[in-house]
Amino acid sequence: MYLVLAFAAGAGLGALLALLILRRRNDFVDSAVRPLAESLSRFDTAMRSMEAARERAFGGIEQQLRYVSQGTTQLQKETGALVTALRTPHVRGRWGELTLRRVAELAGMVDRCDFFEQGTLSTAEGGRIRPDMVVRLPGGRTVIVDAKVALTAYLDALSAGDEAGRRAHLARHSRQVSKHVEQLSDKSYWAQFQPAPEFVVLFLPGDQFLSAALEHNERLLEEAIERGILLATPSTLIAILKGVGFGWRQERMAENTEEIRRLARELFERASGFVEHLRATGRTLEKTVEAYNRSVGSIDTRLMPALRKFKEMGATAAAEPAALNPVDRVPREPDSAS
Repeated sequence: MYLVLAFAAGAGLGALLALLILRRRNDFVDSAVRPLAESLSRFDTAMRSMEAARERAFGGIEQQLRYVSQGTTQLQKETGALVTALRTPHVRGRWGELTLRRVAELAGMVDRCDFFEQGTLSTAEGGRIRPDMVVRLPGGRTVIVDAKVALTAYLDALSAGDEAGRRAHLARHSRQVSKHVEQLSDKSYWAQFQPAPEFVVLFLPGDQFLSAALEHNERLLEEAIERGILLATPSTLIAILKGVGFGWRQERMAENTEEIRRLARELFERASGFVEHLRATGRTLEKTVEAYNRSVGSIDTRLMPALRKFKEMGATAAAEPAALNPVDRVPREPDSAS
């Protein structure tokens, strides 16, 4: 009986001791784990916030990509419409005319250029020719400019799917430009304008069109010059027109110089005439002074003695008139030598 009670008391005491030890261990574990749990909680909150921000960002990027896609689609439509329009000869010709006028404006030569956007000229054989622009040079000379837009083969080259096709289309483009040179040479502008133009310019409204043609025909420029044709792009035509503008400025300077010479000659002649008139006036003044001095002498010798006699006879009590002094200065003669 006592043994059982002792055993039960020992078991209860052991259980109580074990419970105390377990509670202390739990307190220790809890104090050690709580900071980690708090850190994990903060990390989870940050991750959730980052995820929400990422979703918003990806949503914005998706919207921007949608806008870009729509803009690309619209650009493709507009580019396709532009390409289709540029394949139309009338549109290409009008584009070349507008580019040509813009080049003349940039060069400051619009007032020296005559544009023929609608009119034509009759040839001696009864044909019709229409230069796009005539540049007037000093001395009555002219430069004929004809705008040609060889664009069909060039556009085909841009849309070619392989290098071989691209080169084939560029070769065709080079032949088209060469054909335009031949056609322009056959128009015989030299026989239609008097005096004959200095040269005829074949204007291509883009530097890339000429460089693409030269890529497959390096002698294209030489062949054109041999036919009296000068190939020009916007940059080179601006340089040509600038040179023509410099020539006009020199012409105006020469005209102004001649006008200054004419005015100087006229001014010299007028000054010479004025000096002669002034000399004649001086001679007249000199004669007037001589006449005045003679009159003063006559008054002193003939009139004043008679007046004094009247005063001496008591005819008047008025004061005697003051004596007149002769003029001893003569007009200065203009010195033409100085």
